[in-house]
Amino acid sequence: MTRIALDSAQTIVAGALKEARTLGLKPISVAVLDAGGHLIAFAREDGSSNLRPQIATAKASGALALGVSSRTIGEMAIERPTFINAAAGLNPAGIVPAAGGVLVRGADGAVIGAVGVTGDTSDNDELAALAGIAAAGLAA
Repeated sequence: MTRIALDSAQTIVAGALKEARTLGLKPISVAVLDAGGHLIAFAREDGSSNLRPQIATAKASGALALGVSSRTIGEMAIERPTFINAAAGLNPAGIVPAAGGVLVRGADGAVIGAVGVTGDTSDNDELAALAGIAAAGLAA
């Protein structure tokens, strides 16, 4: 697989939402982007605050932009805050240096997109993202 198809993106969203409800998380928003950073699928649960679409997208887009998870970007921001701040300004969708943005890989290990989740703690957002990716039979 060289790209995330719409049906796979929708499965990622559904899987992330299901995991969030199983874990009893606060309302989440989920964005799935293709490798070029284009939005394929998105969902915002009832009660999710109004900036969540942008945050979910920025988590996923930042992961794509720097080639690492948004958790790793958060770790990088501790050591190199000026670099991450500058990179966030260069990336049209922004960068959020907190867990919840995960790269999606195809069968050959190549990055085919990313998913961003926001709404609960960053660790829980990441759990939902990983569950969504697994639900689609893809790898992080």
